[in-house]
Amino acid sequence: MSIFTKILALFALSLALMVFVSKETSAITQSKIELLLKEKYQQASNQLFKHLSNNDKLALDKTLEELNFNLLDDKQASLENSKIVYESITSFGEVKIYLDHHERYLLFLSYLDESLLVQDMSQDERLWEKQRLEYLIFADISILVVIFLLMLNILLPLKKMSKNIQSFGEGALHVRMKDFGRDELGELSATFNAMAGNIEALIEARQRLLRDIGHELRTPIAKSKLALEMIPQGKYQKMLQKAIFQIDEMTSELLSLEKLNANTSHLNYEIFSTQTLIFEALSLMFIEDESTVRVMADEDFAISADLHYLSIALKNLIDNALKYSTQKPIVIEVVDYCIWVRSAGEALEHDLDYYCQAFAQGDNSRTQEGFGLGLSIVRKILDRHGFVLQLTCRDGWNSFGIDIGVPKSVHI
Repeated sequence: MSIFTKILALFALSLALMVFVSKETSAITQSKIELLLKEKYQQASNQLFKHLSNNDKLALDKTLEELNFNLLDDKQASLENSKIVYESITSFGEVKIYLDHHERYLLFLSYLDESLLVQDMSQDERLWEKQRLEYLIFADISILVVIFLLMLNILLPLKKMSKNIQSFGEGALHVRMKDFGRDELGELSATFNAMAGNIEALIEARQRLLRDIGHELRTPIAKSKLALEMIPQGKYQKMLQKAIFQIDEMTSELLSLEKLNANTSHLNYEIFSTQTLIFEALSLMFIEDESTVRVMADEDFAISADLHYLSIALKNLIDNALKYSTQKPIVIEVVDYCIWVRSAGEALEHDLDYYCQAFAQGDNSRTQEGFGLGLSIVRKILDRHGFVLQLTCRDGWNSFGIDIGVPKSVHI
């Protein structure tokens, strides 16, 4: 769950809770005001009925003043759009309590042909307290909304920064962040831009150096190969030929590994079958005796990947198997969306991560050709594709597998 989703969920929960509390508080306050006024009106109605029955206007006015009641002359206008919240018929007459459209409670008394409509003026203070509480809750909700908007204003630049950092990590070394001001985000963007500039300059300098070295090595290697053809065949020619071949192979592998480490090589995705991949990998090799490789590809499925790089990865696994297998043939097998390269021999003494390090070799490889770069290149290629390199050692077989995974493959 992203930070934006979490903040949005917290904001929605806080807002819903605030609205609920506001409604509950308003209802409780309204209920308390209504209860108090009902008690006060019911107690006052006995005295007012007495004055009405005696037709004592002076006593009535005095009592209304003591109770802080206001006499409303226009009964029809005052009771318009009002609802009855309490009603009682006594021996003295009829008592009704109304709630008008201003949320004020009115007391209506009728005795014979006489009627009286009054309003408790003290309730205005209670209503103002209620309104003030509602204003405070509304202000709190408004502040919550403002805080949410401010956090969004902070998160949006962070989201842009995250995309830029991701693009930079994927090899887009030219990516830079825009100026976000003089706050912490601005300092962060400036620091990233400075760091990105330094890293880009270092990588470009290293790439330029490797290209120059590779270019400069190609010429003497080519001349050495040409000179070898003029040397009479013999023991020393074979030794020299082997040494030149190893230098050429190591140069190519180092340049390939550097491209993968720097994420400067772009993958050209296409759809192809496992049989196509195996055929392409074998075509990259020079195998004098085809009986040394046995292919068991009864299962076939489509792969979305860069055929060139993935065939190099499989070719390196096949090459290692041919070099270090104690007996032939080696086996290439396709099982459960995984391409296995199996070779006979004692179980490897280290784990897979050890052999995937550059220049890492086992004890039984000292007499073999190679520089320990093959599996490192395989791991880099598979990581770029999102595939997994596996290793199993059992029953006298060491098996390296390229796990394609079901989500990235489709049956043909």
